[in-house]
Amino acid sequence: MKQTCFLFLSVLLAFFPKVASAEDIELQPVDGRSPTERAFMLGIGSTNQLDTYLSPMSYKGTQLSFLARSERMTHLASRHVSFQNTFHATFTSADNPAGTASCLGGRLAYDAGWHYHFSPLPHFDLKGGALVGADLGFLYNDHGGNNPAQGHFSIDLSLSAGAAYSFRLRKLPLRVGYQADMPMVGMMFSPEFGESYYEISQRGVGHNLLCAHPGNALCFRQTLMLDFHLKRITLRVGYLCDIRQSNAHSLKYRDASHSFMFGIARHFQLMKRVKNEK
Repeated sequence: MKQTCFLFLSVLLAFFPKVASAEDIELQPVDGRSPTERAFMLGIGSTNQLDTYLSPMSYKGTQLSFLARSERMTHLASRHVSFQNTFHATFTSADNPAGTASCLGGRLAYDAGWHYHFSPLPHFDLKGGALVGADLGFLYNDHGGNNPAQGHFSIDLSLSAGAAYSFRLRKLPLRVGYQADMPMVGMMFSPEFGESYYEISQRGVGHNLLCAHPGNALCFRQTLMLDFHLKRITLRVGYLCDIRQSNAHSLKYRDASHSFMFGIARHFQLMKRVKNEK
């Protein structure tokens, strides 16, 4: 178990750039840039899936997740605005209640946007903003008959809000953070009831694209994370709730997952090389 944890941390640390300096080179902060946070996390949890295009039954199973998030403060609004981007990948294996059929699925999601930060109390940070995102996924049902697979695609504009509080437990610095994202408007793909993908290819996908909003695609994602600040790295554990659903063209879709997340985060400042004057 210890060897597995060590290997996991070594692989994640390889994603972070290292800064080296020679005797005639010194590093200085880049103007207008503040410290950047990058986090890489793995997760495992449960999922509840429903796709009436493939089956009228709900499927329950296990979901594996990978979450990469980067956030840096910008020079906007006197450095009160941060830019954040998030990459989320999942793989799911689920079964129907009777255990007679199984479903495999995967999703790739990317979101990017800005938050405005303010601190009403010491060590307490609040933020609010908006994200633009895209979501691409698939489901495969081994008892799907003529339509064994289903594709999912959407782009949306989300409202986002979060909070963070830093404190100490004896001599160990800790930080708890929360963020919630909710798509408000966008576009999504949905076949019509009984329509095959062959028919879609013949007719074109224009009639399968429709406006997405909370009335027909109520989606929600929230993360709750706890950071343990060590000497050189930050260990992060937390909870991820991700709900994607839609109700369009007489078809219902739901992918609701709850995952335990663990990984590492790094904080650094972008630097530039400047020659020393002799």
